[in-house]
Amino acid sequence: MGLGAGRAPRHQAEADRGPRGTEIVQEAASSGSLPAVGTLADMLRASTDLNDDDIDQLHALVADWALLADLSFADLLLLVPSRTSSQRAAKVGHAEFLVVAQVRPTTGPTAYHNDEVGSVVINRWVVRNAWREHRIAREGEPEWDGGVPVRTEAIPVRHGNRVIAVLARDTNLATTRTPSALESAYLQCANNLALMVAEGLFPFRGSSAELPEAPRVGDGMVRLDGAGKVIFASPNALSAYRRLGYTGNVTGEDLRSVHRALSLPATTPAVWHAIGRRRPVEVELAVGSTVVLLRAIPLFPGQTREVLVLVRDVSELRRREAQLLSKDATIREIHHRVKNNLQTVAALLRLQMRRTKVDEARDALRESVRRVTSIALVHETLSQTLGESVPFDEIADQITSVTVDLATTGTRATTRRVGSFGMLSGALATPLALVLSEILQNAVEHAFDGSAGSIEIRVRRTASRLDVVVADDGAGLPDDFQLEHSPRLGLQIVRQLVLGEMQGTIRLQAGAERGTEALLSIPLSSG
Repeated sequence: MGLGAGRAPRHQAEADRGPRGTEIVQEAASSGSLPAVGTLADMLRASTDLNDDDIDQLHALVADWALLADLSFADLLLLVPSRTSSQRAAKVGHAEFLVVAQVRPTTGPTAYHNDEVGSVVINRWVVRNAWREHRIAREGEPEWDGGVPVRTEAIPVRHGNRVIAVLARDTNLATTRTPSALESAYLQCANNLALMVAEGLFPFRGSSAELPEAPRVGDGMVRLDGAGKVIFASPNALSAYRRLGYTGNVTGEDLRSVHRALSLPATTPAVWHAIGRRRPVEVELAVGSTVVLLRAIPLFPGQTREVLVLVRDVSELRRREAQLLSKDATIREIHHRVKNNLQTVAALLRLQMRRTKVDEARDALRESVRRVTSIALVHETLSQTLGESVPFDEIADQITSVTVDLATTGTRATTRRVGSFGMLSGALATPLALVLSEILQNAVEHAFDGSAGSIEIRVRRTASRLDVVVADDGAGLPDDFQLEHSPRLGLQIVRQLVLGEMQGTIRLQAGAERGTEALLSIPLSSG
């Protein structure tokens, strides 16, 4: 019976008894004896007495433990002693462990097809021995789980001078065969890592293994002895060095001489820093268009001094990144040129406005300058950011300042913004900038009639909607005002953009005490 075998079904509190006195129980989270399954930190805080530093250590282990699972061809279960044992366990005085995390290998068959997180393990001898005796426990014969033979090994997880958890390494033996040189090399590295877990030397804090491009075991693996000589190189690792241009046999060679032959002497010392610093080191090797990423991991349990080097050919990944950077640069340059062209248009309109003698024409040109400037602000921001989203708060504040400067005659209106627009796509930012500019222009021109006043922009954003209120304390709306029938060009532009392009709603109403409120509600794309 494997670690999770012999359990009653989920939502049932009874336990089955297996061979050698093993007893395992899994109870429903809703029964009150187990915490509701959430994040790892949530489960640990709800069910154990571990402190924040211990929890951080287990987070670091889970971030990097796929390496151990793949090298071991085994599932890993992280077990912690529960703070509140179930009544059944308490009566017989058995230790109770809670499974708080699980990872399956990508290099071999899993031992568990079900999710074991939330399971409670009681009186599991191999786990209890590892916990109490602070050693790797391998006692007992393989057990059966759903017709599959499973070998369990329990590894104490040491943090400082304490053992804070147990790592169960469960191997599916159904496909066991005579180990190849590759499998033997994997398992030797796995055993060294297991010893490092038991000695408190693994995981490495601040590791970059969780990065998407970090090499995995299956990408390629080189094992070095303490002198830097290659003990073993996997076929994928050999292929990566072939693509770099090395035609000799890597196995048996000093890796430094291999790198020197590739004119890469400057990158090689970093690999040895993995031993000196006792932490992983990442290095990129580039020859022409071929780029290979190395992650050197020190293996130093007991007197062992070896280095595990994971190798990944990232040439295609780097080529795509270069294409994306080139595309982003081109898009930013387009936005920059559009901004410059719009600013040129605005300058020409200002020149024409100064030469115009008719007041109505001058006002129309001034409004055109303001609208062009609002669009130019969006393109200027897009030209300075990566991607197609912009921080709209900066745009809104600039639009507010420009609109008030251009529209105010007489006493200046004071403005303030409450809340944040956040990041908005360029497709939404451009029409919203125009709408905000028109609403502010309407408030400044028609609310105060030359007297002092204030305008407040209130923003509330949820996952699905953006709600904006532009409120002034001016004269208020006429009694017969209807937005849909308003002859003002600015309000017509607002209605067309909000209802059409942005698929939102717009409403103008009297303020709570005085003035006018423009209420704007816009759906946000789920993408």
